[in-house]
Amino acid sequence: MNSKTLTRADLSEAVFREVGLSRTESADLVESVLENIASHLVAGETVKLSSFGSFSVRQKGGRIGRNPKTGEEVPISPRRVLTFRPSHVLKDNVNKALSGNGQDTAATPE
Repeated sequence: MNSKTLTRADLSEAVFREVGLSRTESADLVESVLENIASHLVAGETVKLSSFGSFSVRQKGGRIGRNPKTGEEVPISPRRVLTFRPSHVLKDNVNKALSGNGQDTAATPE
């Protein structure tokens, strides 16, 4: 499996190549999209990207945790956590890529 990380610079370069904007405009566009997504998540809204997935914020209540090293009980304060649910399209594409030949072997009739 490839362990390369996709970065903002990679996204900007892809926009530059595919759309034809200048490198600066491409970087500004990527940054604007990411800032827009982040601001909606901070406001507690769900962000749905068609054929990709949904980002949402969940509220987790406070609870008592335990330090695994000492066994001491430690209070864990309430917090908000970010969750991502991939779309079925994304899941299917990932699974097809993992099958090696681009075809879903489970759906192949015999």
